[in-house]
Amino acid sequence: MSHTPHELAAEFPEKAALISKLKQSDAHFARLAERYHQVNREIHRIDSQVAPASDDTAEELKKERLHLLDEIVALMEKAA
Repeated sequence: MSHTPHELAAEFPEKAALISKLKQSDAHFARLAERYHQVNREIHRIDSQVAPASDDTAEELKKERLHLLDEIVALMEKAA
């Protein structure tokens, strides 16, 4: 398990099988999930002060993460 907060598997442990299935069967979902992980890890690096970033950049990344999460959740609900 990753120590990075907000990973999809940690956010939705009960939906781990569905997430895995959708990553394999739905290219759009897979792209959203990959982008979510990229953004989430960058936010974690900024919050951990490993990577420098302005407050505006951090806020934009957090908004993007929320938008991606909304799309991912909608696709999971549709698939369930």
